[in-house]
Amino acid sequence: MELKTLREIGKVLLKKIPAVPAFEEGDMRPKGAAGDRTYPVDKKAEEIIFEALRLSGEPLSIISEEAGLVELKGGGKKVLIDPVDGSKNAATGIPFYCTSIAIADGDRIKDIVLAYVINLVNGDEFWAKKGGGAYRNGAPAAPQKDDELRLIAYEAQIPSRDIPAIMPLLSKSRRTRCLGATALDLAYLSSGAVSVFVTPALSRSFDFGAGWLLVRESGGVFTDMEGKGVEEIELGIKRVSAILASANEALHGKALKLLEGRL
Repeated sequence: MELKTLREIGKVLLKKIPAVPAFEEGDMRPKGAAGDRTYPVDKKAEEIIFEALRLSGEPLSIISEEAGLVELKGGGKKVLIDPVDGSKNAATGIPFYCTSIAIADGDRIKDIVLAYVINLVNGDEFWAKKGGGAYRNGAPAAPQKDDELRLIAYEAQIPSRDIPAIMPLLSKSRRTRCLGATALDLAYLSSGAVSVFVTPALSRSFDFGAGWLLVRESGGVFTDMEGKGVEEIELGIKRVSAILASANEALHGKALKLLEGRL
């Protein structure tokens, strides 16, 4: 699987997805394999991606939020797909959502070798190759270099539980944002727009797999909220880890100290 194939998929998605209604009146929104409700926009995006992967002719093991595990030609490299990350934003007209795809040559996060995220609103493309750096729209990604907490992005699955857990960190930031699309938060962190991203709720590998490689290859740091690495986490559809990602080591150290009450 090559980056060219993923970018071709991105072109089709960017053209067709904005025309798909995110929510249709009377639609009961059945749950996908990962347990979240499926919107029409999720289903359409997944269909586009699956068709392109089938046409590639490669043996692949696809792990998708909506379909779960699907083997093509007996299975092969893992393909982690979140067809529309931020579909609730799309459903309510908030212009912040994306498609996230990660390719792995093994069964764990550390085996991810290629990542691709496309902003389905403005067309921003982010990609990373293991050992080959991270890019935004073809230019090398440039994350924040100093240790100022300029903007912290976060996710709060259950606000009454999650926000208090990260308030010591949020309260020290100049600005905070809960934008609603983890992969896109991580992509923009890798390119300098976000200082730190945090979510205390457990995320799934297809939620953050592409973002993990983008952050790492740009020079950032990615752990759980206790500072433990996520590299050995098995790829799948289960919720597996909280996330703390930072643009550099100094920011990450500061974030961990604040979360632990040591700063």
